Amino acid sequence: MAPGWLWTVPRVKFPDAERAPPNRPAVVLSRVEIQHFRNLGVQELEIPPEGVAIVGANAQGKSNLVEAVYYLETFRSFRRARDDQLVEFGGDLFRVAGVVQDQHGNSRSIAAAFERGGRRKKVSVDGTEPERLGDALGELGAVVFSPLDVAVVSEGPSERRRFLDVVLSLSSPGYLRALQRFRQCLSQRNACLREDRGSALVQAWDDGLVRAGAEVVAKRQEWIEIRGEDFSRFYAEMAGGREASLGYKPGLRLEGVSGLEGALSAYLEALEDTAATERRTRTTMVGPQRDDMVITLNDHGRDLEIREFGSGGQRRTAALALRFVEAETIREARGHDPLILVDDAFAELDAARSERVLELMEREETGQVILTAPKDGDVRLRRNVLPRWTMEAGRIRM
Repeated sequence: MAPGWLWTVPRVKFPDAERAPPNRPAVVLSRVEIQHFRNLGVQELEIPPEGVAIVGANAQGKSNLVEAVYYLETFRSFRRARDDQLVEFGGDLFRVAGVVQDQHGNSRSIAAAFERGGRRKKVSVDGTEPERLGDALGELGAVVFSPLDVAVVSEGPSERRRFLDVVLSLSSPGYLRALQRFRQCLSQRNACLREDRGSALVQAWDDGLVRAGAEVVAKRQEWIEIRGEDFSRFYAEMAGGREASLGYKPGLRLEGVSGLEGALSAYLEALEDTAATERRTRTTMVGPQRDDMVITLNDHGRDLEIREFGSGGQRRTAALALRFVEAETIREARGHDPLILVDDAFAELDAARSERVLELMEREETGQVILTAPKDGDVRLRRNVLPRWTMEAGRIRM
């Protein structure tokens, strides 16, 4: 493969974005270039400042387009596909690139490509490859709403930890590096325990584990404490006044403890207390790898965990509330409205709940919107504002 297989998007101006009325977002995705991503072939798309509704039958590629756009935010598939699964059938690589522009005409480019043969991923921002992939996360400033979000609520703790990790990696400086360092230390420490290498070698990893892990714990705890009220408000608005709340269930004892110093002390104490058990089980027993974010319903004064006792509608509403909180977090971190990607997110909601979600989204999410719908009549969000594009067999028609 030639050295230039990841090429970049030139700096360009899009006058339409500059002419946007004052209620337009300060930052918009102006252009997307896609090459051999799933069934999308090779396409160059100019995105209107207000966004666009993509209409088409199922299995035509609408979700693939949303997936390609969001790839520029995290450089991973929000549908949990591996990079090699994103390359079109029979192809060797895919590439996605975008231009993000503010109201003054200043633009920056983001590009990502993956080569199946060498299993190589390359990312660039304004033509420069970052030292670490994590340094380029969040350049798009996007949040995706999808029916798949219900897994965060319905499945095990790892799904909720993943949600926290993505939100905090995109919004909290230093979080991703602390998480990566923690995972590295945890992996090495567990290897020492599995192979029974002795206490000295196990403890050699404790300092790095505790310092990085305490930072992860402190930031997770802080986010849930700060955003819990917002979650409850969003849930109540969508659920017709029903109550739900967020709570933090840490993988170590934090009663009466908050902040980084408190987490450090609690973690060190927990490792000392579990040392004998770790030698028997040959794994690290405490830490953020065992955290959970608990979502509870208030049912006539009883707090019931939604994962066990919530209905399908309640779980989907909780998942949407988490995305609204994520959007608010990204908005505050970036200083502008996020790009909202809506992939048929209301399909499984009842009519009354769906209307309340739409009302909330119209009021809360004032930024650029890209959404998908199976038919034109299903485009209810910004019905009279968004241009309509149709998709058939992966190809966009405007």
